[in-house]
Amino acid sequence: MIKVFIAGATGWAGSELSKGVVQNKEMELVGGISRKHKGENLADVLNLGNFDIPIFENIETALAKTDFDVLVDYTRPEIGKKNIISTIKKGKAVVVGTSGLTNEDYAEIEKLALENNTSVLAVGNFAITVVLLQKFSEMAAKYIPNYEIIDYAHEDKIDSPSGTARELAHRLSQIKKPTVHVSDDELIGEKESRGANLEGVHVHSVRLPGHVISIESIFGLKDEKLTIRHDSGSSAEPYVKGALLAIEKVRTFKRSEERRVGKECVQPCR
Repeated sequence: MIKVFIAGATGWAGSELSKGVVQNKEMELVGGISRKHKGENLADVLNLGNFDIPIFENIETALAKTDFDVLVDYTRPEIGKKNIISTIKKGKAVVVGTSGLTNEDYAEIEKLALENNTSVLAVGNFAITVVLLQKFSEMAAKYIPNYEIIDYAHEDKIDSPSGTARELAHRLSQIKKPTVHVSDDELIGEKESRGANLEGVHVHSVRLPGHVISIESIFGLKDEKLTIRHDSGSSAEPYVKGALLAIEKVRTFKRSEERRVGKECVQPCR
């Protein structure tokens, strides 16, 4: 049995994953973090059945009072980084579902994971349609060197760009950097209107009511264009299967100076 601990266990994504872990015969949900419900039983809060699943206020208390194999973090970037680092220092594996961590954050996390001989798997988006969008976009980038990314979300999403957009920009930049037709120095007007520049890729983030989470990779050639788009619904259910697989496989993702085991996914998984 894999002992699973979820930070953000009562949130939008965490609550659905909590249900998925409880229903999985190979896993045991042993605790969660929720400041709003600290001290309560997660099973009672989410109607999970006759289980005793304590809810803690923070990762320090959780690490002191419970034992687990894998932390899944669905929190805010500044909280998530603290949770991840504290867990890694205890030699435990981590699955990162939190959006908004930077490449610099992941470099620090990677260094600690290597020092503590543990595994970290960071995924911008667990949905299968997003994985397919990434794969199809990588295929397109091999043939079309002109592309940008549009990242859509609800009006109160605080991270911009999203983790999904950051991961996609990174993956495409590794295939081929997009062509620069007009440099920043040549632009007239508000340079910010061209979006953020992530590893040479222009990313535009839209935050408006009525949107959940969507992402587009847009490719252009003379007299033709290609748009690949993912749209999510209001439920977190599409992310559960991917997250369960990540929990199952995370401890096979390790890197050492001498050899590789599985595929390294300390940086956003690619």
